[in-house]
Amino acid sequence: MTRLYLITLILLFTGMSPVFSQASATANFTASATIIQPIGITTTSNMQFANIDAQNGGEVILTPNNTRIITGELVLAEGGNVSAATFEVTGQNDFAFGISLPKGTHRLSSGSESMLIQDFTTNYDGSSLNGDGKTIRVGASLIVRPNQKPGDYITTGDLQITVNYN
Repeated sequence: MTRLYLITLILLFTGMSPVFSQASATANFTASATIIQPIGITTTSNMQFANIDAQNGGEVILTPNNTRIITGELVLAEGGNVSAATFEVTGQNDFAFGISLPKGTHRLSSGSESMLIQDFTTNYDGSSLNGDGKTIRVGASLIVRPNQKPGDYITTGDLQITVNYN
């Protein structure tokens, strides 16, 4: 017994103690979230091809920069407003967004007469939103038949443009 007592004293004085292993460990963390401004879009002007003399028909291309280009045998007549569709996009500062333009062909009608609009384009360059939002414009091509009857032609339903964050 004295021998056991002596070994215990020696171990205590030399700084050795029984060794225990750790079976688990703990760490702490926090959680956070940022609520961003929802993306929005408002129409500020509708698309207007202005006055066109159909003559032998063709195509009027309205660029997003409000320029009309013709193919075929049309005449761009004086008067009327030329305007690409214009929109104001708002949302979270420095966020990029994507645009979905109308696809396929759509009908403009005046009574029983109609024309087609297609090939929608935009001036949006993929840049991010800034504090004031972003103005985007949309153009398209209007197909005019030979001797198209005079009248005020309008789409038979709304055309839709969609924006969403990338």
